Amino acid sequence: MRYEILKKPEYRAIGLRWEGSYQEIPELKETIRMVNERRQELEHAVEPDIQLGLSYHLRPDGFVHYSVYEVTEEQRIPEGMLEIRVPEMTYLTTKHEKGQDIGQTYMDIDRWLKSSDYQPFQEADKDYYDSLPIKHERYPEDRDMADPDFEILIPITKKV
Repeated sequence: MRYEILKKPEYRAIGLRWEGSYQEIPELKETIRMVNERRQELEHAVEPDIQLGLSYHLRPDGFVHYSVYEVTEEQRIPEGMLEIRVPEMTYLTTKHEKGQDIGQTYMDIDRWLKSSDYQPFQEADKDYYDSLPIKHERYPEDRDMADPDFEILIPITKKV
């Protein structure tokens, strides 16, 4: 796998929030589908063909997920949706390729980070339940939902 370090400025995103256990993943998939179907309501989407998945492992049995699109400041928040602001962060980025095992991709990222000068970013006032506590994913519109390819961004900081 190829890894890159990149800094991304703060951005605004709009979509839906889901929170649940790993057993409730089918509900998450429905949330992702609903946001994709409503993307035309986001007339100020920065990249309308890229859906974002922002996962935060804040519970021992699952996680919090935001299925969103990056938008400009002009975008109003459609009924039933919410806004999230993602601060400027430094990310480890890579691509998960179609036909690969997603779990293995994340294990490889974790292994790479452990042998690097970086560690996963964690907010000091939050408890996380995963070795990669925050996972941001960028999905192309034309992805195969059964065997997707997508970009992975893991917020990182330099090891102390």
